[in-house]
Amino acid sequence: MSSILSTSIPDFNIKLATLEDASLIHYFIEQIAIYEKLAHEMVATISDVETSFFGPNPKVFCYIGYYQGTPVGYAVYFFNFSTFLCKYGLYLEDLFVLPTYRGKGFGKELLLHLTKVAIENNCGRMEWVVLDWNTPAIEFYKSLQANPLDEWTVFRLTEANLKALQA
Repeated sequence: MSSILSTSIPDFNIKLATLEDASLIHYFIEQIAIYEKLAHEMVATISDVETSFFGPNPKVFCYIGYYQGTPVGYAVYFFNFSTFLCKYGLYLEDLFVLPTYRGKGFGKELLLHLTKVAIENNCGRMEWVVLDWNTPAIEFYKSLQANPLDEWTVFRLTEANLKALQA
């Protein structure tokens, strides 16, 4: 199987990221952090990307979308697990398209590709979170028949919280 995947959009292809893409992935992470108004929280380095995505036994994966050979967006995912389904799920960590390339269907193609990855891996579902102010993303996801889970609240322990609990 080729590492470059054709899509229904002419001149738009999707490629599974490799180690050579680490700096590009890092760039996209920076861009989504800026878009989400969370740049102050980004501490990831290119070295961190290399280790996490391409080190021994990686647990996170990335596809990059190219329009006419130019990288325009990416999707980062990993697998989680549902005890209720007793199946793995695909968790979409990031779906991002550069602002000048939005509205052309590239994000949808990346998301549709991940649905194929989920099916190929016998996943029982695919999930992600979206910031509540990100109306364009919410409307996009709803247009694809994704269901918001308003009854769930996301909790987080930061690295500092984890260490404090172990002290």
